[in-house]
Amino acid sequence: MKIKCPKCKEDADLSPDFSFVKCGSCDLDMSYGEYVKFVAHNQATYSDILGDYAGSTEGQTAGSLDEWD
Repeated sequence: MKIKCPKCKEDADLSPDFSFVKCGSCDLDMSYGEYVKFVAHNQATYSDILGDYAGSTEGQTAGSLDEWD
């Protein structure tokens, strides 16, 4: 599956089992979990994803990367 590379914005490949993301343009190679963290941390549009994974409830802040683990 093709997804947008968070570093160079070109097409990157997401493995069929969602285990890794690779970009041939900039040599990005990371797990899907690392990709989600990277995108959520670096793009404000997706920052609320952190709240979903950190267990925040509605009305609370979205969380931070420290709460992710």
